[in-house]
Amino acid sequence: MTLRVRRAASEDAPAVAELFLDSFHATYEFPLAHTDDEVRGWVRDHLIPDSEAWVAIDDERVVALLVVAPGWIEQLYVEPTRLGVGIGSRLVDLAKTRSPDGLTLWTFQVNARARRFYERHGFVVVELTDGSGNEERQPDVRYAWKP
Repeated sequence: MTLRVRRAASEDAPAVAELFLDSFHATYEFPLAHTDDEVRGWVRDHLIPDSEAWVAIDDERVVALLVVAPGWIEQLYVEPTRLGVGIGSRLVDLAKTRSPDGLTLWTFQVNARARRFYERHGFVVVELTDGSGNEERQPDVRYAWKP
């Protein structure tokens, strides 16, 4: 694997949107709060230009996305066929270097694989909710990491 990690650029938007959609649909049985086309527009018009978005590239293909803000992992998606090979770990390490004082993130409670992944990387549960605060209305969990 010849993985490169770099900041996302506008020309990455179509690939990032498809990665996001493929990952979400492969992971969850419940629907997104937005249509696939709305997600594509959001990635193109807001996520890439307005966020600190990073992509992992392998063989000239986007295989993962990380979006960070000070103290937060806002998005972390890895292509479903590439889970478990270290790509997510590399992106979490990048997020930790971007916010060395600590990180917080949300994931859905049903995503047992993501929960195990974050816990292996030192994140601890700080809040469980009934989902009333997210658009999908699914129970979620807030994690925090402190160095």
